[in-house]
Amino acid sequence: MNKKTLSIGIFLALSFWGVLALIFSPIFGEGNNGLQFADDMFNKLAKGSSYFIPKVKKSNEKFMGKNFSAVIKFGKPEQASLAEKLAAAAGAQAVTANAETTINGDLGKFLSNILQDADDMFKNQGDMISKRYGIDEKEVMNAWWNVLSNMDKALKKTGNIVEAKMVSDVMKKAVEPAYNFYKIEGQQVSEKAGIMSGLLVFYVFYTMWWGFAIYYLFDGIGLTMKKAKVKREV
Repeated sequence: MNKKTLSIGIFLALSFWGVLALIFSPIFGEGNNGLQFADDMFNKLAKGSSYFIPKVKKSNEKFMGKNFSAVIKFGKPEQASLAEKLAAAAGAQAVTANAETTINGDLGKFLSNILQDADDMFKNQGDMISKRYGIDEKEVMNAWWNVLSNMDKALKKTGNIVEAKMVSDVMKKAVEPAYNFYKIEGQQVSEKAGIMSGLLVFYVFYTMWWGFAIYYLFDGIGLTMKKAKVKREV
């Protein structure tokens, strides 16, 4: 047993757990612990770098005046009913028959209305969406995701690949981030470069901290690893 290295190992282990207890303490503003603070910050930074809606709107301009028709089969009757209501409000037509909903109209205009909803949602102005349709904003965006997801598949089946790509972009680059980052205030990486770099450096340092604690503890109790001797044939 090596008392010196054992003491170092015990000190590193106890201080590691002490810092861990501090990380899980609600002392990082608004009653958050360290993990919640870091998660909130990275969510804000992720939102700040996920605003693709203006580019998607620009790409959608070439589809203005281009008619489309997509036959969609929803899993539940209420989904079809909601799709009909939203499609009508977005300038398209939707008719359900034999468990299938047919949506047709001006593709550019239809997607433009969805992009406006996504833009409002991304900017945390969900009340504008709920007033527009008389439905909770999250329910509206969830419905749009279902409509676009099924439209993408339907358009691909009929060979309308270019139109399907546009629909997919609206779904993935507008509706999804708008829904996922709702009520989160976006920030740019440049605004938090210092603290973000500090957290990453601390993560690496903290991982090594525990590694050295284990190393010194094992060395202190005489548990070491040595290279095996090579047996040679006589």
